[in-house]
Amino acid sequence: MSDQTTSTATPKIPTQPGPRSVLLEVDDVTLRFGGVVALDKINFQIYEGEILGLIGPNGAGKTTSFNVMTGVYKPTSGAVRFRGQKVTGRKPHQISQLGISRTFQNIRLFPEMTAMENVMVGTDSRHKTSVPGALFRVPRLKAKPHELPQVTAPSGLARTWQEIRRSCAKAFGLSRYVLEERAAEAKALELLRFVGIADRANDEARNLPYGYQRRLEIARALATEPKLICLDEPAAGFNPAEKEELLTLIRKIRDMGLTVLLIEHDMRLVMGVTDRIVVLEFGRKIAEGAPAEVSRDPKVIAAYLGEPADDAA
Repeated sequence: MSDQTTSTATPKIPTQPGPRSVLLEVDDVTLRFGGVVALDKINFQIYEGEILGLIGPNGAGKTTSFNVMTGVYKPTSGAVRFRGQKVTGRKPHQISQLGISRTFQNIRLFPEMTAMENVMVGTDSRHKTSVPGALFRVPRLKAKPHELPQVTAPSGLARTWQEIRRSCAKAFGLSRYVLEERAAEAKALELLRFVGIADRANDEARNLPYGYQRRLEIARALATEPKLICLDEPAAGFNPAEKEELLTLIRKIRDMGLTVLLIEHDMRLVMGVTDRIVVLEFGRKIAEGAPAEVSRDPKVIAAYLGEPADDAA
């Protein structure tokens, strides 16, 4: 993988005294599929600026919790609140616009689009141009000098045409669609640099190595300008070196001022990067706390080792 991940500087979050603000709250959420209880009265909070791990054995309800938070499933009872606003029952795209983005356990990219184009898809949620506006290039906005078409041809008809285009843009402005597309391209390239795969920006997603595809999905999620990013097993299939790079990337995301919710089976990775951990088993929360505290919890040990809690203690 590229070493750009460790070299890109990011702003640090200022340390402030006092209580932390709750960003997202899962309040007594139950989800049933017929007679199957997938989530059973789940309660936890995510605080601004933290990395929260959501762990548990297979089938514990981790991805199901993600799906409830992001609008894929509507809970049978209970509520999810984001920045104090109830999001239960909203569509996934509406929740995304509020500031929650996610990656998936199984990579979901557009395989025939380039890495750049995949990230640009993520920026669309913030665009203001309508479909008719994109088709007819309206409304038109006054262009700044650096936004005007460049005159690069040395002479002849090509230069004349470029000068006409520049004069028209200066007189009548540029369409908002054009300006948004330019901004999207610049932002996409910046995010590809941030995750360390800018060297493959013009390659189709299907031709990227597996680790690059994982990073590309993270870049696309970041392109939606989230406050909370939910990463569903981002280290799946990674070798030890790639996992170390992922640890660095997750910390950098938090250092940007974002909050991270992480599902991961690799306990070493979870213990090394999270501030707090919530543990699920069979759709119920069995533990919550700091990594060191959770790792010693008899219920957690029993859940992972298959031992009765009394014996694990």
